[in-house]
Amino acid sequence: MPEQQGERLQKVLADAGLGSRREIEQWIREGRVRLNGRTARLGQRATPDDRIDVDGRPVGQKRLRGRERLVILYNKPEGEVVTRDDPEGRRTVFERLPRLPQGRWITVGRLDVNTAGLLLFTNDGELANRLMHPKYRIDREYAVRVHGEVSDEMVRELVSGVQLEDGPARFEDVVDSGGEGQNHWFHVVIMEGRKREVRRLWDAVGVLVSRLKRVRYGPIILDSAVKAGQWRELSRDERKALLAAVGMKADRPWGKLFGPGHRLAKRKVHGKPARSRHARHPGRKGGEPE
Repeated sequence: MPEQQGERLQKVLADAGLGSRREIEQWIREGRVRLNGRTARLGQRATPDDRIDVDGRPVGQKRLRGRERLVILYNKPEGEVVTRDDPEGRRTVFERLPRLPQGRWITVGRLDVNTAGLLLFTNDGELANRLMHPKYRIDREYAVRVHGEVSDEMVRELVSGVQLEDGPARFEDVVDSGGEGQNHWFHVVIMEGRKREVRRLWDAVGVLVSRLKRVRYGPIILDSAVKAGQWRELSRDERKALLAAVGMKADRPWGKLFGPGHRLAKRKVHGKPARSRHARHPGRKGGEPE
């Protein structure tokens, strides 16, 4: 039996920037993808020379043959939703992002409407998939303001693990970051991305989270230069660290959103800052950003 040529269909489409591998696998299950005129099946392989249609529209050969990899860091304000279209008419994170020459931005993880902070966006579906996959154990760090007394016993319980409705969960680390009165700041590290997991963990020990902000995703730190509502491209060192964290090679060139000579090319941070309703929280010892 001849060996099948090409790569798995969902990887080919993810590399073309149509979505993450998980998203595309669901599209294939739903019959939305056709390969060379026939409804595609999970497990099929494809090459850039094959004809692939998604929702009745052909995917261009140029797009399938790969393009430059892009990743940006965005500082999400509270009140924005991580979706392309919101039925309630709320502002979405995509409204502030730069337009891609082709393809679309893929969100690495999610933040709920009341959570602020670091979001990564890329046009590389395979990179997005690995950054979210539990296999690669990418840690996330949050600054959390809680209302109420937090005892040493509560902290030990949060680190050793508590039972949530969808299974056991725990923080890898809990660090006291100061505060006054009933409002106290902590920095916590978690290895998963379950829905509202940070809030639910604190709730399990009887403490209310009054503010939540993600300040780090793996090796990428939200620096204070990027205000709420602004974004920037990753530095060369950040790009290398991100690929290394998920075991990927630099097999595609990195692109730039603004080429030499563009009026915005020299700017490191882009976008109009959103108005903040909150005061700064105490920084973590050792220079953790706000």
